[in-house]
Amino acid sequence: MPKPLKQQKLSDIILSQLETMIIEGSLEPGEKLLPERELALQFEVSRPSLREAIQKLEAKGLVTRKQGGGTFVSKAIMKSFADPLFDLMANSNESQFDLLEFRHGMEGMASYYAAMRGTKADFDQIQAKHDHIGNCQLEDDYRLEAKAVYEFYVAICAASHNTLILHTARSMSALLIDNIEQNLTMLAKRPDIFSKITDYRKNLLDAITSGQPKKAWGASHRHLAFIEEVLLKLTQEHSRMERSMRRM
Repeated sequence: MPKPLKQQKLSDIILSQLETMIIEGSLEPGEKLLPERELALQFEVSRPSLREAIQKLEAKGLVTRKQGGGTFVSKAIMKSFADPLFDLMANSNESQFDLLEFRHGMEGMASYYAAMRGTKADFDQIQAKHDHIGNCQLEDDYRLEAKAVYEFYVAICAASHNTLILHTARSMSALLIDNIEQNLTMLAKRPDIFSKITDYRKNLLDAITSGQPKKAWGASHRHLAFIEEVLLKLTQEHSRMERSMRRM
């Protein structure tokens, strides 16, 4: 005879829902959870059941508690992306090109699936992040602009509704922002190309928000390929200048 099914504990159901929110990115690393009373009302459960679910999350290392400060999603969920090797990569010129090649794959896929699966809310968020880049450019601060460009791509990753793409992008935030900032600093030697980069980014935005996956993938690749080509030329020019100086 089949054994009777065990009824799932309420705390395990809450735990599963909270884990899903973390996986999907609704709860981000470092984000503070709502107070227990508000969460209990949101889930329509008792506070003891909610408290038990949060204790299980804490035991798994998914959340941390601060005495009197609340409960936070752990920042160390993918801590391997913040080890010393990545610090070395951030300061290596060759690794910067490797990272640019990596972005070809990740951002291309994200753009493709964002165009395919994105909702109106997703597209509104992408548009807002795109507009914010223009505002940051007025500040003439490459670090600020790099963060805005990164947030634009994270919005695209979120719209892809692929949790692995989203969490990979978020976990590599420091490395990606550094890469974008270094690229912007190098490209500043060629101010004439900034308008072209803006056009490439606008084409990417239009392809995604109009729901054209293949066009979005192509727009992403053309944008990054153009940046890579210009950077390679600038690097070669810099190398030639260094050799000339040494000869002198």
